[in-house]
Amino acid sequence: MPDKINIPEHFTGLNDMEVAASRQQFGSNEQTNKPQYQWWIALLELLKEPMLLLLIAVSVIYFILGQNSEAWFMLSAVIAVSGISFYQDNRSRKALEALEALNEPLTTVLRNREIKSIPTSDIVVNDLVIVEEGSFVNADGEILHSNDFSVNEASLTGEAYSVFKSEKTEDRKIFSGTLVASGLAVFRVTEIGPATVLGKLGSSIINIKEEATPLQQQIERFVKKMAYIGIAVFVLVWAVYFWKTHDILHSLLKGLTLAMSILPEEIPVAFTTFMALGSWRLLKEGIIVKKTRTVETLGSATVICTDKTGTLTENKMSLQAVYAFTGNQLSEGGDWSHPEIQKVITTAMWASEPVPFDPMEKTLHLAYETITPSDDRTSFELFHEYPLDGKPPMMTHLFRNKEGKRIIAAKGATEALINVSNLSETQRQQILSVSDTLASKGFRILGVGFSDFEGDDFPKTQQEFRFHFLGLIAFYDPPKANINRVIQQFYDAGIMVKVVTGDNNFTTKAIAEKAGIPNADKFINGADLIQLNESELITVIHDTTLLTRMFPEAKLAIVDALKKDHQIVAMVGDGVNDGPALKASHIGIAMGKKGTEIAKTAADIILIDDDLSKMVTAIAAGRRIYANIKKAVQYIVSIHIPIILTVSLPLFLGWQYPDIFTPVHVIFLELIMGPMCSIVYENEPIEKNSMQLPPRAMRSTFLSFKEMSISIVQGLAITCGILFVYQYSAYRYDSEELTRTMVFATLVFANSILSLANRSFLYSIFTTLKYKNNMMFGLNMLTLSMLALILYLPVVAGFFKVTPLSVTQLGICLLVSAVSVLWIEVLKWKRRMRILK
Repeated sequence: MPDKINIPEHFTGLNDMEVAASRQQFGSNEQTNKPQYQWWIALLELLKEPMLLLLIAVSVIYFILGQNSEAWFMLSAVIAVSGISFYQDNRSRKALEALEALNEPLTTVLRNREIKSIPTSDIVVNDLVIVEEGSFVNADGEILHSNDFSVNEASLTGEAYSVFKSEKTEDRKIFSGTLVASGLAVFRVTEIGPATVLGKLGSSIINIKEEATPLQQQIERFVKKMAYIGIAVFVLVWAVYFWKTHDILHSLLKGLTLAMSILPEEIPVAFTTFMALGSWRLLKEGIIVKKTRTVETLGSATVICTDKTGTLTENKMSLQAVYAFTGNQLSEGGDWSHPEIQKVITTAMWASEPVPFDPMEKTLHLAYETITPSDDRTSFELFHEYPLDGKPPMMTHLFRNKEGKRIIAAKGATEALINVSNLSETQRQQILSVSDTLASKGFRILGVGFSDFEGDDFPKTQQEFRFHFLGLIAFYDPPKANINRVIQQFYDAGIMVKVVTGDNNFTTKAIAEKAGIPNADKFINGADLIQLNESELITVIHDTTLLTRMFPEAKLAIVDALKKDHQIVAMVGDGVNDGPALKASHIGIAMGKKGTEIAKTAADIILIDDDLSKMVTAIAAGRRIYANIKKAVQYIVSIHIPIILTVSLPLFLGWQYPDIFTPVHVIFLELIMGPMCSIVYENEPIEKNSMQLPPRAMRSTFLSFKEMSISIVQGLAITCGILFVYQYSAYRYDSEELTRTMVFATLVFANSILSLANRSFLYSIFTTLKYKNNMMFGLNMLTLSMLALILYLPVVAGFFKVTPLSVTQLGICLLVSAVSVLWIEVLKWKRRMRILK
């Protein structure tokens, strides 16, 4: 919001003391009072987790059996598991809070005689709030001053039409949650938070929960299935063991041990962590992800629809040429000395905002200052305006001075001004020929006109005025320095680029060619596109790169057509009219600097620096996160299988050592696997080929049997290796303790090797060892150090019921675990050979 808004001087706003007093009396401007975070409540919530309940149950049984050391170990495990979960939840919570704070909309208020932007929650009763076209109203109030102000109250009334209001109308009320359609207003806040009309509609509207994403639903179903299997196997093992031993407590321990080994509680924790921390990492890159669920979609984007101005270009409009229709005069290179040329520039300036924020309008005001002998801007007041609308669009401003002299100036698309002017066909062709010549150079062209309308009965639409066509103004907005590289990265990643702009064909083509966009000779305008049926629309959009002279309905039609064609659509927009298309797309992208509030609200992602290259970063992050979740889940499934089968098969098959693992051994493995799944794999870097692969299908999932089959085979291979060691040790040494030790050591070694092998399902382990992830090596070194303590520290060895291993025995365990895991390297090699061919 500019700080030179024309508002009455007697408006001063609240001072700091009045703000504090109002806040104390009426509270803050929040629709609902969110419960404050309490760490102890979070811990209590964690204790409801199935794994922790199982650990507590095991601890109680150990206490009853008088095995106090095991009981205290299990209680320590409760603390360790809850600590890891608490740490992860805290990281995720802080990441989400940081995103929420940045996503809070800002509101412009007048305080201490100064205009400032504040968080919406800081608004207090009696504040003077300033709203203008494209912004949301964030409190209820009463209009004190306005200028051609209208507001869309569809969110409250359902009426799609905007309502004009002012301090002079009978209805001066303005309501939170509504959208400013045109003009500007200053209003005094009367109600905030729950006291607003929106707040009284009930918290049920505000607290609507997001629908789970397809991947979330798939993970939930997978975990539930595993939980049901765990319950069934728990009952079966309990029954079998009790039938054999008639010992109910030991039977319970055996069943609970298996239940712990089956329950994949790490998977939903990992998903939540990956999404939250992924959003947080993107925030540090200058990308605000408003909803963490968007992260899941990023890697699937197949089409990006981008606007031109400020996205492909610098958004630095320099005035390059002016054409005066009267006299057929064309001036370029900054020579604006001709009187007719100056008249075109002056009229274009009056058709701009009095306090400009658009780069073109800023340029026009500066150009006016250089050509005028006397500045009339302070003498004239804007008393009526028509905002940018129409197909193609135009805008009209009406000014008057104290003597009653009027200026009615309009600017907009060349065709728009031609259509509302009295011109012969020859004159029309003459103007269009000049416009096309300038546009072919990459210039952005605007037509300029004025009206001599008299009277106060202004027409409902600006197109009803009769204008005199004055001329054309041409701006040049050069492509961004990095845009060629960005466009190439999109295409390398298998993502199509469509330029969706309100500009004309020739200008768009020139900029697209300079930006390195292929097939820039194919274009269609909005008026023609909207006439096509669904199948024709899909075909044309696929075959066309430049979509020009687009208006809101056409943009929305493009997004809907691409979605029906099963494309995952990313839409870039910054204006009020981009809202519907941004909302409808899978990934709505707004610009942080030049984007309007309506665009930012409708979007899923905000690029803080208006840099499209950040979308390459975001898409790469989405692919990295999805790939890492896949690796984490496949790792956890692969390592759970040998644990489950090592615990259950000796019992079911009647082998000589049915109690090879106890809950102590299983929980040790769980303490390793939890951080590996949710902390270590989250930190994995992106694989080097990720942005050279086509986007994954949105509905594809790594939880399908085809994808999970490799994990199952990995798990079964490790199981075969462990059971081989079991039988080898039992036959060779005839010792339960030694057999348990070798089986346990083999499983721990296999876990570490698996965590390294599963860092990629394409590149070899020798390649991935070079990937920078200190957490991976740190946790594996910690795991092996703890294994050494368990094996060679007598007190700990006695607790785990294991015995020290010789170098030969350790070598056998390491060799078997390596063979049972590293066979996957042969499969990776075959995949690489197939891809390289």
